[in-house]
Formats: sequence, structure tokens, C-alpha cells
Amino acid sequence: MRLCILMSLSASLSYCIFIDKDYNVAMEDETSETSLLTTTSRKGYRNCTRDTAIIDKLLNGTGYSKFRIPRDDGVKVSVEFWIQAITSINEITNDFEMDIYINEMWMDPSLNFENLNPCKQNLSLNHQVLDRLWTPNSCFINSKFAEIHDSPFKNVFLMLYPNGTVWVNYRVNVKGPCSLSLELFPLDIQECFLIYESFNYNNQEVQMRWSENPNPVATMSPIVLPDFDLIKVSPTLVTAPYPAGWWDELHVRLTFERRYIWYFMQAYLPTYLTIFISWISFSLGPRAIPARTMLGVNALLAMIFQFGNIMRNLPRVSYIKAIGEKFLPFLVKTLAGCS
Repeated sequence: MRLCILMSLSASLSYCIFIDKDYNVAMEDETSETSLLTTTSRKGYRNCTRDTAIIDKLLNGTGYSKFRIPRDDGVKVSVEFWIQAITSINEITNDFEMDIYINEMWMDPSLNFENLNPCKQNLSLNHQVLDRLWTPNSCFINSKFAEIHDSPFKNVFLMLYPNGTVWVNYRVNVKGPCSLSLELFPLDIQECFLIYESFNYNNQEVQMRWSENPNPVATMSPIVLPDFDLIKVSPTLVTAPYPAGWWDELHVRLTFERRYIWYFMQAYLPTYLTIFISWISFSLGPRAIPARTMLGVNALLAMIFQFGNIMRNLPRVSYIKAIGEKFLPFLVKTLAGCS
């Protein structure tokens, strides 16, 4: 179902450039005496109103203001996230980076154009028209970095429905914080989170809500990371107090489980084999002191070198990780083989 939506989204984006060019040309050719342009649509409807004329009528002929909240009782904004990719999780800076589609939908009665006999059932537009409309001014308030993709053009899609419903889609690259704790490394589970809210309006003016879709935060494809598996995505709605009132916050918590097979093969398995080799000295007899000493010392040096090589590639923290706590018992067992 999502694939079909994305395919239609791509088609709308490609058509968006056509609408923008057509709109600019129409504005240049339009005279002050003509308020609405009529034409015959591709479906054969006569005397229907073209997209450019509808936009001009809504934004220029009705006293529309982008600074006026559409409804006196507050605007309900429905939000949905599509996670395109999670590119990295950094234990050093305690953050993660991902590309995400942000979908927002709300009702603006001032943009109702059902009475204009539109040629199309909805209008596909771009960010230039969006800049002239009221928006909830929402953002990730806890992000370290966020920007809208702009290659080859600004990745913003706008669709207007005849009843005044506004649907906006942004493709955003965002870097957010993670609460990384490595005490259980490499058998650890980590959490990263984002908070999305309206920056300017409290919940008396804008009510932020997750989409009624059963899965308002969805992944567009399987998330593949070198060290982690995404095991859970938890969207929640939180009302937070501020000096200017209460704000609706949409929280997204991403839970990651570390892939430990590499650490088992590179750290635990060689260390166990080294310990077993050191215990061969027990079978050499009490008179083979040089052989027992050489075997035990070599095993001890091999284990220290192996452990040091592993620790060099691990995140540096001020506390002991679980993999470090295993080193002391391994060392004692190896020394036992030297005695």
C-alpha cells in the first residue's frame, strides 16, 4: 500500500514542476480584468477552473493571510513519518542520523475551492506556493541538525484538496540524540529519540496528533546497519508545559539491538581457545617446567595482545564495559595454566 502511495508521490512531484512553470506563465499573461481562467480539462469537463486560476483566487482574491490561524478553535495537524534510511549511530557523539519523510495534514477552510468547479480533484504544488500558506511551523526541537533535501530541487510536496485539506510532505535529513549506555556491551540495547512539535503555537492553537494509521511511524525498507538491528519504533503523544502554555509533542523512540556475533568471533572465541591451550601444560608433567612456563607465558601474552587490539576499536568511556569485566577471569584462568 505504501509503495503505491510513493509511486503516486513521485508522479505528483514530477508534475509539480509543470504546474509551477504554468503558474508563472499564467500570472504574467493574466490581466487585471480576468479573475478566473476557464478551460476544458483533459477529462472533457467544460468551463472548469484551471489550477493557476484557483491559486490566484484563493491567495489574492479572498484576503487570505498566512499569518492567520485557519480556525478559531485550533487546528488539528495529523502527522505521519516514513523512515527512508538510518545511516549511522555514533557512540562517540551519542547521536544517530537518518533520512525521513514527514507528512502533515490539516484543514484550512479558507482554501476550500469546491465552488470553483476545478478541472482536477486536487492540486499538486511545490514549496513556492507553500511559502504563501499558513503552516504549523513544526520542527524537531531536540535535533542536533536537520535540513530539507534540496537536490536537484527542494524536496517539498504540497497537495490541496477541494474541501480545504492541506497535505505537505518533506524529505528531511535529521541528526538526533541517543542515550547510549555501554555497561552491557556487546550485548547492549540502545535507544534514540526525536521530539516533533509546533514551534510557535501551543495546543490551544495547534493540536499535534499522530495519524490514525495503525503505524504512524513506518520504515519504507528494512533498516540495515553494520552494528545494530532496529527492533522497535515507539510513537507517543506527550503534553509538555512551557511558560507560554502547553504544547503537544510527538515523541519517536527507536530501539536498537547490537549485533554481537562479530565480537564473539573476534574476542570471546579466540580468548577461550587461548585459555584451553594454556591448560595443556597440566598434561606435561611436573618435570617439564620450561615447556609449561613457555606455553603459559605465550598464552598470556597472546590474550593480552588480543584484548588490547579489541579495546582499541571500542568506544572510550569512563566506566567498565561488560566485555572488559570478562578479562580478569580470563587472566586468572590463564595464570592458573602457568602454575
